[in-house]
Amino acid sequence: MKIAILPGDGIGTEIMAEAVKVLAVLDLKFETETALVGGAAYEAHGHPLPEGTLNLAKAADAVLFGAVGDWKYDKLERQFRPEQAILGLRKHLGLFANFRPAICYEQLTHASSLKPELVAGLDILIIRELTGDIYFGQPRGRRVAIDGHFPGAEEAFDTMRYSKPEIERIAHVAFQAARRRNKKVTSVDKANVLETFQFWKDVVTEVHAQYPDVALEHMYVDNAAMQLVKAPKAFDVVVTGNMFGDILSDEAAMLTGSIGMLPSASLDKSNKGLYEPSHGSAPDIAGKGVANPLATILSAAMMLRYTLNQPEAADRIESAVKAVLSAGLRTGDIWSEGTQRVGTRAMGDAVVAALSGKTITTITKG
Repeated sequence: MKIAILPGDGIGTEIMAEAVKVLAVLDLKFETETALVGGAAYEAHGHPLPEGTLNLAKAADAVLFGAVGDWKYDKLERQFRPEQAILGLRKHLGLFANFRPAICYEQLTHASSLKPELVAGLDILIIRELTGDIYFGQPRGRRVAIDGHFPGAEEAFDTMRYSKPEIERIAHVAFQAARRRNKKVTSVDKANVLETFQFWKDVVTEVHAQYPDVALEHMYVDNAAMQLVKAPKAFDVVVTGNMFGDILSDEAAMLTGSIGMLPSASLDKSNKGLYEPSHGSAPDIAGKGVANPLATILSAAMMLRYTLNQPEAADRIESAVKAVLSAGLRTGDIWSEGTQRVGTRAMGDAVVAALSGKTITTITKG
């Protein structure tokens, strides 16, 4: 097994170091190779996704990705901005299915922005279509308007589009995932306004006929956003398009207490995947040693489960994270009165200690 390690920018290098440290104590046989990506790659090679990095990602069995981006790159042409690296990887690797679990650990119910009774036991799986929609649709650009309310004015435009095969394959992924959970899928669209999502709704309904054992409901995206904060435990599997999934998964993240707790997996048709925390590069806290590494560590667990066929190792990591939280250790984003605030490295050390069967209550802060 070969894992491509792409730390990226900002806190990416710090959180990745902890995930790699956790993987190292599992006594599994795999090879790792690290490469630059994002702003770091642009500085060194003039492009956020250099050919060498892309070739490594293609050759590896799985990719563990940190985070990319920094405000100092905002004025670059779009093709050179750090975030183009992750978009390019999704496109070139065919990563069309994004899994974003939103789980509220029992120990973190008071860290959520909602009342504990609304989030206790929360376990949602958001499945986001990842390679279509307005993010990749063509044509796009800027021009002088020839019609509309202000002809002759400068305008910008993007194209939202989905083909039937794109919708069918993500619908199959969602229904199959629901079969392994509570057998309910909520398909989120905006069919009352957008032709693209009326088509989405029609195709998902067609695919559902092959899964009579799974319940299907359709929900407009604005209502879905409201229901996530009103009655989040009513959801099981949520399937939606690229843009809506981007927004709703970040909203769901805050139900769990912090986006710093949310891992994600982006899979191709053969379950080869890129695994990354749902949060960004947080350049404002980079280098301070305060970032929460648990989302990256849990992403490594997802990698072991979905791509590398090591479910027992994945279970061990997830159990170790729960043990650390039960011991009261918290990074700043999930800290509350009565718990011990620790830094990035100490949180990683605590997970390693739990995996090794050692005490985790005496971890040194740092």
